[in-house]
Amino acid sequence: MSIYQHFRKEEKVFIDSCLQWRSYVEKYYSPKLTTFLTPREQQIVSALIGKNNECKVQFFGGHVNAERKRAIIYPEYYELSDADFEITLLNVSYNQKFNELQHRQILGTLMSLGLTRDKFGDVLIGDGDVQILVAEDISEYVITNVVKIGSAGVKLSRLQLVNAILVENNWQESTTTASSLRIDSILSSMTNFSRNKAQEWIDSGKVKVNHEDIEERDFECGTADLISVRGLGRFKIISIEGKTKKDKLRIKFGKLK
Repeated sequence: MSIYQHFRKEEKVFIDSCLQWRSYVEKYYSPKLTTFLTPREQQIVSALIGKNNECKVQFFGGHVNAERKRAIIYPEYYELSDADFEITLLNVSYNQKFNELQHRQILGTLMSLGLTRDKFGDVLIGDGDVQILVAEDISEYVITNVVKIGSAGVKLSRLQLVNAILVENNWQESTTTASSLRIDSILSSMTNFSRNKAQEWIDSGKVKVNHEDIEERDFECGTADLISVRGLGRFKIISIEGKTKKDKLRIKFGKLK
């Protein structure tokens, strides 16, 4: 039985990377640090490492309730600390009286630096304060090159991780049933709208899964996927808990309050 059949086709490259990381740790008995992973990628890593006797895995995103996290796959003897995850917290100073920074503006500026998304963790915003979690090896480059976000002049500086803005992720958990894991079916079940309405959202570009635009109505969802619908909010699939007597999938999900 192929290991790939348990995952989506487009996840094959990531699965291969996970298997290579595990093989590295087993062969060299040395820890392997990953880039920032989405919740779905974290779930895949956990599934592939499992209860492996040769290595373990731990995740950390730089703050409590982090969404994007780095993973360290490591041999049993190794004792981890937060410093091993090599995460830097950057504070964004700007004139709050005349400017308001939005998440999309901040992320757009970061991506314009020519770096990949997995080099950045969460963007934290609270009461006008803005912080960015980044991989330590690019922190100086980001500090030097990010001097403007939108129309606002900014200055970036390092902070200790303990000073990260406390972001409350209040997920209201519920259980529903769906005929399949297709994105249109899942959305219909989680929102109590019709499947046709869910398909309209997809066709009009309003739906993202793990922050990526979804255009296919038959896209298959999985555990730990983050789903957002413009105008309706964010959802996440917590677990898929078997089937009902009517052969429908029982799904535990959360909606961000």
